[in-house]
Amino acid sequence: MTPSDLAELYRAYIACLNARDWARLDRFVGDAVVHHPAGRGLATYRAMLERDVAEIPDLRFEIGLLVAEPPHVAARLLFDCTPKGRFLGLPVDGRRVAFAENVIYRFADGRIAEVWSLVDRGAIERQLATPAP
Repeated sequence: MTPSDLAELYRAYIACLNARDWARLDRFVGDAVVHHPAGRGLATYRAMLERDVAEIPDLRFEIGLLVAEPPHVAARLLFDCTPKGRFLGLPVDGRRVAFAENVIYRFADGRIAEVWSLVDRGAIERQLATPAP
């Protein structure tokens, strides 16, 4: 797979997430996917995504930066959303927050096999420390 092909596949994966098309998730994510730190397996990965959407109904994945170097993709995902209650243990409670997530994916056989993810929790904490307008 070329870097261009991998980047196109990744963009299709993000479109699948934004469409909430969980039935097609296995086209992009392997059965034995390992997500650091969430766990192992497609069912666990899907449950995590479904929980995220339930807790953040306006969740939308926006690619801010994308680097594809097979078999890896590195992305900076941007979010501007309103979690309903606690998010990452923080009392967001319906307040709009903007933050980024840095993610590295390893692909195998055309699907995501491994995910390392780090959310910029500090950005959320700083926004919560500022009084709402």
